Amino acid sequence: MLKHKVEICGVDTSKLPVLKNEEMQVLFKQIERNEDVLTARDTLINGNLRLVLSVLKRFNNRGENIDDLFQVGCIGLMKSIDNFDLKHNVRFSTYAVPMIIGEIKRYLRDNSPIRISRSLRDTAYKALQIREKLIGKTQKEPTAMEIAEEMGIPHEEIVFAIDSIQDPVSLFEPVYNDGGDPIFVMDQISDDTESDDKWDNHLSLKEGMHQLREREKSILMKRFYQGKTQMEVAEEIGISQAQVSRLEKSAIDQMTNDMFA
Repeated sequence: MLKHKVEICGVDTSKLPVLKNEEMQVLFKQIERNEDVLTARDTLINGNLRLVLSVLKRFNNRGENIDDLFQVGCIGLMKSIDNFDLKHNVRFSTYAVPMIIGEIKRYLRDNSPIRISRSLRDTAYKALQIREKLIGKTQKEPTAMEIAEEMGIPHEEIVFAIDSIQDPVSLFEPVYNDGGDPIFVMDQISDDTESDDKWDNHLSLKEGMHQLREREKSILMKRFYQGKTQMEVAEEIGISQAQVSRLEKSAIDQMTNDMFA
């Protein structure tokens, strides 16, 4: 997304300045003393725009306008500058990155094509705040039940609210790549819709199956006759899921070529 794009929102990203940690500490102390605050703030913003760019790489392939995401990320950057306290004793980037990510995720959720009621989103955001509070108190991940008890609402409402703001995942989202063919989400989902009768109705496919080697034939049988996932097939025949994916695609390509030769 950012590899070939130099200018974003009229900003030449190849010429952005980068502030050192020591320089930022001086500027934050200047703001604390209320000395030329606007100049110090602008310098901090411009000196950390590359931080926003680095965060945007996490949101590749979302189909979102990069200029819009950059502006939203800058809002998160400004919020982190306004709320940063040197007493935190952490690097500014450590503090800012989660805030920038949070701002972008909030924008993506609020502009999702899947419409979610305001009250449901409010419940979800409050639940996430309670989660952070409980983590800080117990140093461990709280359960949905613990969050529900803290908020005084039914456990089911918490689960439903949090699920509603999760980003939808494309079936073609790559989940693994070992340098060869990637494995997509759809490759890990069982398919119970295919039956023997449907396959029997396609004689050309049956003939194509006969032309395959036994291992490829076995993989396709398990995948499309029995509706098993690639991971399940891999465990059964003792190879990796990546190998199953490559063999499956190779077998389908061979059948396709035979059918249309």
